[in-house]
Amino acid sequence: MKIKISTTLLLVLCSLFLISVIEKEAGAAETQPNQFHSYLRQGIDKAFNLDTASANVYLKKAVELDPENPTGYAYMAVFSLFSYEMSFESKDRDTNQEALLRYAKEALVKGEKRIEKNPHDSQAYFAMALAKISEIQWAIHQKHYLIIVQETSNIWDYLEKAKAGDPQNHDVYFLMGLLHYHLDHLSGFTRFLSSAFITSGNPQKGLQELDLAAQKGDLLKELAQVELSSNYLNFEKQPAKSLLFVRELNKRFPNNYNFLFAMGNALSDLHRFEEAFDIARKIENNIQTSIPPFVPQLQPRYNQLMGRILFSQGEYDRSMEYFQNALKDTSFYNARVRVWAFVRLGMINDIRKKRKQAEEYYSRALEVEGGEGAAQIEARNYLNNPYVPPAKF
Repeated sequence: MKIKISTTLLLVLCSLFLISVIEKEAGAAETQPNQFHSYLRQGIDKAFNLDTASANVYLKKAVELDPENPTGYAYMAVFSLFSYEMSFESKDRDTNQEALLRYAKEALVKGEKRIEKNPHDSQAYFAMALAKISEIQWAIHQKHYLIIVQETSNIWDYLEKAKAGDPQNHDVYFLMGLLHYHLDHLSGFTRFLSSAFITSGNPQKGLQELDLAAQKGDLLKELAQVELSSNYLNFEKQPAKSLLFVRELNKRFPNNYNFLFAMGNALSDLHRFEEAFDIARKIENNIQTSIPPFVPQLQPRYNQLMGRILFSQGEYDRSMEYFQNALKDTSFYNARVRVWAFVRLGMINDIRKKRKQAEEYYSRALEVEGGEGAAQIEARNYLNNPYVPPAKF
């Protein structure tokens, strides 16, 4: 009888132990995706607030929590691209470039493994598309056309499969909108490659997709808002719409000086000069006192902002002084600022009917290495058609 009782007791204890283990495993299975998402969310928020050290910690925690998930590596690639473009030191730029390519490769490898097991894994397709777009963005800056060809293959197919597999993943629309909107803005050979291997440009559809991502997106919602703010300011010439987005971003991420500069630019174009000058003064004070994350390397951007405000006021002589000062810093991180300064100087000469000098400035804008973006697109446009100032408000 004692043996029977002991055996029964042992079976009961084993059963209780197994139930406990199953419950813990079920709880862990439920908690892990939530924790993974939480790490990504916190990392993105820290990055937007220019706390890059903390952002790196949280994103790496996501990778460590689920090392076979390509999503963590894809967001690390995006973060590395962000850090690459924000770097003020060549050494940091090289480190971030290496990290970008490494994490993008890992995302693609892990994604392929997931797809082999489950051809309908929408998360894997989305992560792979995100990684490839990060690589393409870097390759365009570097003019690595072979990489553009290699990485554009299958990217649109990945996005279509990600959308079909998870219609509620509105972050997909950020990537689709980004491609639709900007493919027509690429120059010559790059545009040909992109259209041939990805999809045709469609700016209006791109804006609609970006707006959907900005309203309903998850981890890429803020990036969609940033993109819309930039597009409305630089391409659509609708600074009021741009200001709506950038004001909200500034409220949420007050340490991000990029949003202060963007607000100043939008207010300048809206001829709200007192507010624009207030922002410029705040930026200048923060640079001079080195209030983190403000650094002396931001001085050319301040000069560019002041030049833009004075340009909008019609104070062309004073405006030119600030643009010329912005051109004095020839560091790699100042490339896009220099392009804008050349473009604005060209616009001033067009206003003054000095077409030859204007063309020289636009041509110099196109020669700046690393200055790809809205300013060089403007330069190409004004080389073909002289700048004509809009009617006064």
